[in-house]
Amino acid sequence: MGARSAVAVGAGRLVHWGLSSVLHRSASQLPGRIALGIDPNLMGELSHKLRKGAIVVCGTNGKTTTNNVLASSIEAAGDTVLCNRAGANMAAGVTSALLPGKCADWAVMEADELSTVHILPNLRPRYLVLLNLFRDQLDRAGEIDHVQDTIVRALESSPETTLLACGDDPLSMGVARRAAQGGTKVLTFGVDEDLHLPADRVPEARFCQVCGAELEYEWRSYAQLGKFRCPNGDFARPALDFRATGVRVDRTGVSFDVEGLGLDGKVHLKAGFGGVYMAYNLLAAFAAASLAGVTGEQFQRTLDGYHPKNGRLQHFEVGGREVVLNLAKNPTGFNQNISLLLADDREKAAYFVINDDFNDGKDISWIWDVDFERLAAEHIRVVCGGHRANDVQVRLKYAGIKADIAGSVGDALGRVGDMDLACPLYVLTNYSALWPAKAELERMGERHD
Repeated sequence: MGARSAVAVGAGRLVHWGLSSVLHRSASQLPGRIALGIDPNLMGELSHKLRKGAIVVCGTNGKTTTNNVLASSIEAAGDTVLCNRAGANMAAGVTSALLPGKCADWAVMEADELSTVHILPNLRPRYLVLLNLFRDQLDRAGEIDHVQDTIVRALESSPETTLLACGDDPLSMGVARRAAQGGTKVLTFGVDEDLHLPADRVPEARFCQVCGAELEYEWRSYAQLGKFRCPNGDFARPALDFRATGVRVDRTGVSFDVEGLGLDGKVHLKAGFGGVYMAYNLLAAFAAASLAGVTGEQFQRTLDGYHPKNGRLQHFEVGGREVVLNLAKNPTGFNQNISLLLADDREKAAYFVINDDFNDGKDISWIWDVDFERLAAEHIRVVCGGHRANDVQVRLKYAGIKADIAGSVGDALGRVGDMDLACPLYVLTNYSALWPAKAELERMGERHD
């Protein structure tokens, strides 16, 4: 490491110490930003400290949970890991996570899709895990084809990287097809059975990535994920390298069996947090973990001890009422949260919080693609909040749902205070509202794992 890199590392570590030890603030991004300002090539320099390499996780939904479960499972197998667990997923956040220590076995890093073009050529990961692609923050990220182009370019800049992609997602397989043409090795994962779930009201990615014909589906798991084919024979779901079957999902969690590359028979996995989307996330995490040498037993022990602490499916108890906090930042994420909410057969209430800060995206027209109509028939008490509470209230009105407005989680709890304490409150927020809601819940109650 040269003098410039050494100064950058020293400055980054000093900033980290000041933020975490003196100011007691998050040090997930600023140390990396300062260090990269001194040495723009520092991420590449720091990658040399990794004995076994790096794994990068990207995709529209589920990055943080998948990344953290994967990192924890590799640690359970006895390797040391550097990881951006707080979800700081741009170049500065990845660099911050690489600063500690002289060496480590692995780096396991969540990456924003548009940041892959900066992260991959520097980190040169052994694997890039592509979970899914959905419309998200159109005013920042642009249309899906721009995101796809960016990931393909990122893979071109790191030819030694193997792409592990969701074979059930036509958009991810569009990336995989183009990357493979450029020489990238591609592995796939997916659910290999019909889950008999209704299709989303507003489907995404309806058309073939090659000829533009409307895709045909044998089944859909959710959104555009499923067993698809082009009627012209140009494009289809591939034979899967990691296959999940026996999928069971309810409000208590998810379980499934995995067969595939390098596995000796079926591996049964189960977790106490659920949703069909979580089956895909955990399948991706296990596939990547197995490629890194983690056994099924080690991965299951990780799931047994894993308790979300980052606002994703995090459970709290406030005044005797269970409160479930989760991120919902785009139509697909919201629809999957609605499915999770409806799988809970208890009487319940929901608090939807939508902001329009920069990291949320200013354009919130996507709320009209959320299938709120599914809630109308269930007579669920709904409250809305955030900077765009009035917009959400109007959208809910068109769905046949009367919703009050609340300025905080505490206010929302007050508005459902006449409901029996056995009725949980689901708090669904987009990005900028998540951490304030989490902090408020931590002040008001106790998190129970």
